[in-house]
Amino acid sequence: MSRFCVYLGSRDGRDPQFLEATRRLGAELARRGHTLVYGGARIGLMGALADAVMAEGGEAVGVMPDHLVEREQAHHGLSELIRVRNMHERKANMAAHADAFIVLPGGIGTLEEFFEAWTWHYLGLHDKPIGVLDTAGFYAPLLAFLDSTVEHGFLNGRTRAELIDATEPAVLLDALEAQLATTA
Repeated sequence: MSRFCVYLGSRDGRDPQFLEATRRLGAELARRGHTLVYGGARIGLMGALADAVMAEGGEAVGVMPDHLVEREQAHHGLSELIRVRNMHERKANMAAHADAFIVLPGGIGTLEEFFEAWTWHYLGLHDKPIGVLDTAGFYAPLLAFLDSTVEHGFLNGRTRAELIDATEPAVLLDALEAQLATTA
C-alpha cells in the first residue's frame, strides 16, 4: 500500500467533470488500499477528494500551514491533519509522506507544487513517480507546452517521458503503481 500525494485545487472549477474525476480518483485510491496525502482543505476539489477516500474507508492525511487553517478551511474529519509553520514545511512534509505524486486540476498553487516535486525528481532528490490526471483536457495545453520544451532543447526527452499522464483515474493509478513496483 502506497501513499499518494495529490496536488489539486481548493475550488471546484467550472466543469463538473473535474469534481466527478476527483471523486473517482479518491474512491479508487481507497479501494486499492492507498493513503491520500494532500493539502488538508475541506473545500473545493481538495475536500471532495478527501471525502471520497474516507467514504470508501481509506485514510486521508492533510498537511496545512497554521496561517491557512482558517483561510483554506481545514478538514477536521481526516485520519490525520498535520499543522506546519509555513508553505515550505507543507511541501516538504507532503513529499516526505508520499511514495508518488498526482496532479489534478487547480490553480497557481497546484502548479507550483507540481513543478517543485517534478524538479526535485529531475535533480535526483527523489525517485517517486509523478502523474497528471488530464481531466477534460485541462492539462492538454500544459502537456503540449512541455513537449515543445523538449523540441526546443530546454528539457530532455527522458525527463518529459518520466511524467505520466492519463485522462482516467484508474489508468493513471495503474501506470503509477507499475512505476512504483519497479522502484520497490
